[in-house]
Amino acid sequence: MPDSPTLRALVLACSLRSSDSESSSELLGREVLDALADHDVEGEVLRVADLGVKFGVSTDEGGGDGWPAVRDKILAANILVIATPIWMGQPSSVAKMVLERLDAEISETDDLGRPSMYDKVAAVAVVGNEDGAHHVHAEVFQALNDVGFSLAPGAGTYWVGEAMGSVDYKDAGPKPDTTGKTTKSLAANAAHLARVLAVTPYPAS
Repeated sequence: MPDSPTLRALVLACSLRSSDSESSSELLGREVLDALADHDVEGEVLRVADLGVKFGVSTDEGGGDGWPAVRDKILAANILVIATPIWMGQPSSVAKMVLERLDAEISETDDLGRPSMYDKVAAVAVVGNEDGAHHVHAEVFQALNDVGFSLAPGAGTYWVGEAMGSVDYKDAGPKPDTTGKTTKSLAANAAHLARVLAVTPYPAS
């Protein structure tokens, strides 16, 4: 394989709260980014609730919409990580808003006429205090794949607390043998696939 390119990742932390509050989903997203760094992937975390992103299904809803700046960072990244809490068994409303904004990419193409998100890899990190992580992964995976993102094996990591419990992931302490192990596997596979696609892009269809 030719020389490995430098890869970038973007984590979109989809907590309902702004960064004035601690966030378990952002914490897990940062852990994914740390694990990706072990595979020479650089990146950053954005708390979507801070950014003035408007509801809509276009690339720019106007009037100070924060999405175009986020979109630029997604276009510059090789790996996109959606980090979301579970609310009522569903991805957060912020995560759903992100997916709705990404829907516009179905109509956007690159210089080769391919969907704009081709050659990008997606992963999902989920936290909550109820069963439902697999359901949330399934919803977000399908939406991201529809838009054009590729999914590596084991593209999801998660932590769920005891049913009807009150302990958040950020308060639960390190989980190196469970969530931590899954996060490391996610990072290794996502970085590998992103590196392959950076060197050998999908052909124009």
